Amino acid sequence: MNAQVPPPAYWAQACAWLAEADPVMAALIAARADTHPVPRGDPFQTLARSIVAQQISVKAAQAVWDRFARAAREVTPARVSRMRVSTLAGVGLSQRKAEYLKDLASSFHQGAVDPSHWPQLDDEAIIAELVAVRGIGRWTAEMFLIFNLLRPDVLPTDDLAVLRALQRHYPEHLPAPTGPSGAPPGRAVRVAAAALGERWRPWRTVATWYLWRSTEAVPVVY
Repeated sequence: MNAQVPPPAYWAQACAWLAEADPVMAALIAARADTHPVPRGDPFQTLARSIVAQQISVKAAQAVWDRFARAAREVTPARVSRMRVSTLAGVGLSQRKAEYLKDLASSFHQGAVDPSHWPQLDDEAIIAELVAVRGIGRWTAEMFLIFNLLRPDVLPTDDLAVLRALQRHYPEHLPAPTGPSGAPPGRAVRVAAAALGERWRPWRTVATWYLWRSTEAVPVVY
C-alpha cells in the first residue's frame, strides 16, 4: 500500500502462516503481496473516519472526508466539537452522522473518552468501551482495532466487502451475504463467516486485509 511505511511487525509471519494453512488465502496474499495497512496514529481521526465511512463506498467516504477536513481546517476534537451540524451536513454527511461526529468530538474534548489505556485491554474490552459511544457500533470498533491499534486477530463479520469476498472464494462455506435489494447480512451468514474465520486465528486481521484487497482496488483506510 505504501512502500515507505513498513507493515506491522507481525505481518510477514502472519502471511507465511496463512499461506501454509490455507491454499485459497495463499493465492489472495500472493496476488496483493505488495500491500498492507498503514496505521492511523490519531484515535479521534480513526474513529471519525469510520463514522464517515459507514454504509458508503471507500471512494465516496474519501470524498466526504476530504470535504469535511477542508471545512474543519483542523480535524481535532476541540475544533469539530464547535462545528455546526449544518456545516457538517453541508460536506455530504447525513444529519445523523454529523451528530455522531460532534458527540465523538465532545467526548474526546471533555475527557469522557480517554484512549491512553486501550493498548492494555483485550479486543473485546475495547469494543465494549467504544460501542458505548453514540454512533459507534461493533463494525466501527473493529475498524479501530485494525487501523489504529493494528490488532492482529480481527474479523469484521458485519463488513459486506468481507462477506462478499468470503462468498466468492469460499462458496461451499458461506451463503450469499445479502438478500433482496442489498439487505444486511443475516445472522446465519455472520455465524458462517465467523466459523470459517476460525481457521485463520490468530491472524484474522491479515486474512481480512487480503479479502478486502481481492474485491476492492482502492485501499481500505479509516
